[in-house]
Amino acid sequence: MLLYPAEPFAGRVPDEAYALELAEAERHGLKAALVDFEELDGGNTPRALRWVPRADVGGVAVYRGWMMRPETYDALHDALRERGWTLVNTPEQYRHTHHLPLSYDLIADVTPRTVWVPAATPSEVNRAAVREALASFGPHPVIVKDYVKSRKHEWAEACFIPDASDDDAMRVVETFLARQAEQFQGGLVLRAFERFAALATHSRSGMPLTREYRLFVLDGRVVTSDAYWEEGEYGNEEVPLAQFDAVARRVRSRFFTMDVAQREDGAWRVVELGDGQVAGLPERADRARLYDALEKLT
Repeated sequence: MLLYPAEPFAGRVPDEAYALELAEAERHGLKAALVDFEELDGGNTPRALRWVPRADVGGVAVYRGWMMRPETYDALHDALRERGWTLVNTPEQYRHTHHLPLSYDLIADVTPRTVWVPAATPSEVNRAAVREALASFGPHPVIVKDYVKSRKHEWAEACFIPDASDDDAMRVVETFLARQAEQFQGGLVLRAFERFAALATHSRSGMPLTREYRLFVLDGRVVTSDAYWEEGEYGNEEVPLAQFDAVARRVRSRFFTMDVAQREDGAWRVVELGDGQVAGLPERADRARLYDALEKLT
């Protein structure tokens, strides 16, 4: 069964952002139900699932919707089990790709160098540890994020540090922490900035876009590969899927995404991983291909 968020405060109506995916599930003959995400996010899990039927026999459920904190996923997982449904990923598998440090060691050879400082809130981030982490990168550029998200659409102010050894580096860190506020998860992360093949400049934020691709992986195999950005011309380059199939088999998750890009020197790299249930489908993606794979699962 496929689960989708309902339109906020509109009753039993699919969220506009996921309406096309719901229609695709129906075209594939898949069972589907709506989840009240506002209630789920607010901790009222039983009410959030009031439109989800009980399974006659045990079944697999796949959520396709908004990102949630791990503790919310735990509650969703347990509540669905009581209704006879088992989410495709366990809570441990969700954390594995949702929080970057938990999977980093498995992909360290194919992703930018990464250092993190654990903290529950922005105010608890150890600034001395951050300065030490910055110093380890020398005079090279880095990206600032937390365990889950960056503020890439605030590129110059709260994401990109041109020189990690510069005194101004902490200003970007502090801006990120202040703006991330209650959205902050896990800790502060610093990642080496690698130069990938250029695509365009984002029309609103001025962020440099690179030829990035989003791969959906199911049971250790890449099932879709699509251009990540809707802006710019990608050309006819081919993503080395066999290479990333090999990487995918290391990752401890049944259903996840792997964002990849080619560096200027030609090397293909993993930009980041994400749980496949809360990762967006790119505008240019072929929805049918993803649902062909999900049909076999559910």
